[in-house]
Amino acid sequence: MWDTQVDVHDVKEIRVKTTAYLGVGAIKKIDDIVGVLKAMGINSVLCVTGGRSYKLTGAWAHVETACAKHGVSTTLYDKVTPNPTTDSVDEAVRLGREAGAGAVIAIGGGSPIDTGKSAAILLANPGRTGEELYRYAFTPDKAVPVVAINLTHGTGSEVNRFAVATITSLNYKPAIAYDCIYPLFSIDDPALMTKLSPSQTRYVSIDAVNHVVEAATSLVANPLSILLAQETIRLVSTYLPRAIADPEDLRARYCLAYAAMIAGTSFDNGMLHFTHALEHPLSAVKPDLAHGLGLAVLLPAVILECYPARSQVLAQILSPIAPGLKGHPEEAERAALAVERWLYDLGIVEKLEDLGLGEADIDRLCDLVENTPSLGLLLSLAPIEGTRDRVAAIYRNSLERLAHNQIIKTWRSALR
Repeated sequence: MWDTQVDVHDVKEIRVKTTAYLGVGAIKKIDDIVGVLKAMGINSVLCVTGGRSYKLTGAWAHVETACAKHGVSTTLYDKVTPNPTTDSVDEAVRLGREAGAGAVIAIGGGSPIDTGKSAAILLANPGRTGEELYRYAFTPDKAVPVVAINLTHGTGSEVNRFAVATITSLNYKPAIAYDCIYPLFSIDDPALMTKLSPSQTRYVSIDAVNHVVEAATSLVANPLSILLAQETIRLVSTYLPRAIADPEDLRARYCLAYAAMIAGTSFDNGMLHFTHALEHPLSAVKPDLAHGLGLAVLLPAVILECYPARSQVLAQILSPIAPGLKGHPEEAERAALAVERWLYDLGIVEKLEDLGLGEADIDRLCDLVENTPSLGLLLSLAPIEGTRDRVAAIYRNSLERLAHNQIIKTWRSALR
């Protein structure tokens, strides 16, 4: 296969809606990118990031050097947290506006990139707030240019038009999707991803898998979203164990970064539905919950519900992790069991009960699914009707790994 022969040090330009650079050493492209911004008349940029990885990876040093070389001033906002909030967006925008920032450089995973995209909209729309943006009080058609330096291999946010943020006062975690926030440029440098912890490595790649499972089975899925889904799952199933075993394996990181990129393109085409619609309330209620872990908890139950309606597509794309499926609707339990076993083998053993949630929380979670802006749209794109009873069933079937449903009883018997 191509992935065993590709030179991971040969930086490739990949043109989707965004011009993306993939390969070891791609971070050096920031010099050319800042030069382009300068040629556009941009003399000040807002840099949005969080944690310490932007410095530890060396990404920040490259940005500072490039901006200094081209005479572009930088204003740093480094307070983005996992599951970013509209309050954080507003803080970043205040800094950027004071500095006269004409572009945003986002450094990190999905949270900094989404925050940067949101800030880019507000910088181009004075007087608006993050909460107004995420409550759909206005429909933006402009944003300042965004450059995404991606430090994880999962979200796909570096190549698509989506962003999410939590409205903390309401426990709402809506999504937005606007053409104006496609990044102008993005960088996927596998060498910047080698310091991800084993758990982060797992969770971000599981995010990519969920993107394509949903994008390939939605009502608006198209041949491209399905094609990219199949390759995404093949690459993740092959290279995620390698990256966990050896975090410095650059071929594994390269292939996972590419998988996440094409997964982002897949759901840019096919959209999302159940898993993301049901996970957003989880990480809104529990801000410390890793998005990918929340998705992993829900995925088998979503497969169980959706398989009968999209059995042939799911059998095809899941074949690397659920071999032997024939594409018959009655295989739903077998497919869900295989996916759950694959997650278990990767070391992802948690279920909702382990996250501190139980039967008593299901009504509240269902309310959040129904009331959070944008989640109703996601449910409307699911291959089966997203009723409250079905949403509750997915949550209920995700409470425990060794739960009371037939899938787990069958699995337990098979393990004996």
